[in-house]
Amino acid sequence: MKIAKIEQFFPRPRMRLVKITTDNGLVGWGESTLEGKPKSTMGAVDELSEYLVGKDPLLIEHHWQHIYRSAFFRGGAILMSALSGIDQALWDIAGKHYGVPIYKLLGGPVRDRVRVYAHWGIRDLSDEGKATAKERLDYLQKTGGYMAFKSGPAGKWRAHEPPARIDQFVEAAYTMREWVGPEVELCFDFHGKMTPALAIEICHEIKGMRPMFVEEPVPQENVDALKLVADHVPFPIATGERLLSRWEFRRLFEIQACAYIQPDGSHAGGISELKRIANMAEVYYMHIMPHCAIGPVALSACMHVDAAVPNFLIQESVGPDWLMDVAQPAWRVKDGYIELPTVPGLGIEVDEAEAAKMATYREELGGEHFYDDDGSVADW
Repeated sequence: MKIAKIEQFFPRPRMRLVKITTDNGLVGWGESTLEGKPKSTMGAVDELSEYLVGKDPLLIEHHWQHIYRSAFFRGGAILMSALSGIDQALWDIAGKHYGVPIYKLLGGPVRDRVRVYAHWGIRDLSDEGKATAKERLDYLQKTGGYMAFKSGPAGKWRAHEPPARIDQFVEAAYTMREWVGPEVELCFDFHGKMTPALAIEICHEIKGMRPMFVEEPVPQENVDALKLVADHVPFPIATGERLLSRWEFRRLFEIQACAYIQPDGSHAGGISELKRIANMAEVYYMHIMPHCAIGPVALSACMHVDAAVPNFLIQESVGPDWLMDVAQPAWRVKDGYIELPTVPGLGIEVDEAEAAKMATYREELGGEHFYDDDGSVADW
């Protein structure tokens, strides 16, 4: 069996798909989405295809090592996202070849179902904003029975903000807790927008509503700054969606800079590297909560690792129907969990007619430019 063809699809903003076809007709799918860089990973996959076509698709680790190590420059968001999509597709082929779900090739499941959280929050305290938030909460609870949600402070944040701005977010957080009660987990993603001092201040303001975690309170480049926050906050800190490969997680582990890690299965090296990162984290008593704010192909890839590692806590998902007009999984969210898929491979059926539709790059980029009131560049 040899790789005969590699194709790419860009059907929706925030969705780039890789399709690998073998000479005996097996097809594997992966997701190489790199948010905000819609053309870059597609070019990287094209380059890597020159190496892969004609090779045995079952030599997954050999191909991973070649793609990562054979060029002078290693890593980086573009290469690792391209490698991730290819790695997922190769695992999909392997599962179909052997007739089993991927998690059975990773050592077998250690759990029967995967706990998930959805995106929901109150981002506007006006009556209209609260009504919109309540409508989505009702929808998520009725359709998926979610018992955990993630939100975050909206807009741009400077080195420090006036009390009114901080109080607005704090009020939204406590209102969310009031609405869902103490049995539901609430998490907050700061998107790396804060300075350590501001992050610590805000975390202390919301500690009374007992968040499950705060994610990326400061930018990811300085692990010591993250540890500073973690050391001054009385609840778990999480990070990792912008860290690429086990080498970038190493220092985070060594200085115990957070409680939970969030490697992204479509950025950190695919299924292969996601499992290795999880295994490293286990030594430091850190749990994984894989990041996934893109499509169901990527989510399915994460779930196979979730099923096979003991230190899994919860899986991110946008919602029960996010981008599922393109790829329909062989699972559904029920009572806040997803039962392990039983079909071979990833457990995804891709609608190729929908996949063939081309989103515009402008839609992906959104025309977004972030500037503070004084004209200086602000973080995304």
